[in-house]
Amino acid sequence: MKLKNFAEMAYLLGLIILALGVALMEKADLGISMVVAPAYLISLKVDFLTFGMAEYTLQAVLLIFVCLLLGQFKLSYCFSFVTAVIYGLVLDGWIWMLNDVTAATLSIRIPLYLVGMLFCAMGISLLFHTYLSPEVYELFVKEVSKKYRIDINKFKIGYDCTSCAVAVAMSYLFFNSLRGVGIGTVICALVNGLIIAQCSKFFEKHIDFSPKLPSVQKYF
Repeated sequence: MKLKNFAEMAYLLGLIILALGVALMEKADLGISMVVAPAYLISLKVDFLTFGMAEYTLQAVLLIFVCLLLGQFKLSYCFSFVTAVIYGLVLDGWIWMLNDVTAATLSIRIPLYLVGMLFCAMGISLLFHTYLSPEVYELFVKEVSKKYRIDINKFKIGYDCTSCAVAVAMSYLFFNSLRGVGIGTVICALVNGLIIAQCSKFFEKHIDFSPKLPSVQKYF
């Protein structure tokens, strides 16, 4: 039996689970998710920016790029920035709650990384299934793949790999060494899209993503 009218709940759970996944990967210190790695590096470079603050600041810039690339602007795109701010606050909250967790050995760091990567994929998949505007990262993948009729999962893999390359370049530019980018980042770039696809298949089998508030949907 499927869960019914789950669109709005998918949005809330997607943000919470995604932020937790990123926080776990940051704690594991094996390489942050490639999508958020640029924001993470900015937060390391700029002292007054938290990871969450760097996230929604960078996403504001990306949102402008999305509008230019698509040649259009929708009011719902603004809500993507609101989503980014909410996500940034939740992310900083998770990082604060995990602050006292000790991850000194690989026997702890590897499980943290694996669970974090799975949570990231689950969160992104849930956000792909809601009409509410996702983060700008997911909005970019969703809208551009739709406009140019590219399979969303394949486009996501390409986007992830590009983000990984950008993060490596930024790391050397800022610190003359690899910071925040590691073997975990590369692994995530290669398999994240595939894991998201599998999560989507599972969710679609067990969840009905129709809206509980259809009157709200028309505004998005």
